Amino acid sequence: MIDETLNDRRRALEDAFFAKQDAGQVRHLQEEVAPDLRLESLSAASGITDRSLLEELAALGLDGNALSAMTLVPLVAVAWADGSIDEMERAALLSAAASSGLDREGSGYQLLTAWLSTPPPAQLVETWAEYIRATSGNLGEDGRQALRLSLLGRARRVAEAAGGVLGLPSQVSPAEEAMLGRLERAFAP
Repeated sequence: MIDETLNDRRRALEDAFFAKQDAGQVRHLQEEVAPDLRLESLSAASGITDRSLLEELAALGLDGNALSAMTLVPLVAVAWADGSIDEMERAALLSAAASSGLDREGSGYQLLTAWLSTPPPAQLVETWAEYIRATSGNLGEDGRQALRLSLLGRARRVAEAAGGVLGLPSQVSPAEEAMLGRLERAFAP
């Protein structure tokens, strides 16, 4: 009976010791791997591959979900600029969402599909612009320009998706050009 009790205590102490060791190793691995996962998430969400810019964005506390939502606003705003979204713009938006790693089961994708059927609130672009001004103000000039080129380049591709009939060059409507200009001003220092 005493041997059995001692064996039980020995096993309990060993279990506690190894559990503590395992927890320490897991925490160490999380600390080691978490920054890389955050950068991968940011890259997938934004299409940005510049590691230094990704590190700056991560240092600001952004994650892939926040950046995914942020990167969709200019695309949606340009698509709705002329009052409607045609099938080519819809396809360009969905392609951009897929290439940015937006999870089809996630809330960001649900929001995007809602925006495809109903225009988002008018104040969304101003809220986005305020967010960009606050965020990009903490980036260096190179980082701000890389973010600007990435986001506005994707928005321009959506604007160009509706044009270009019968092999002719894409035509961006005046309303879409005006929206692109409004989005561009958000990056002014």
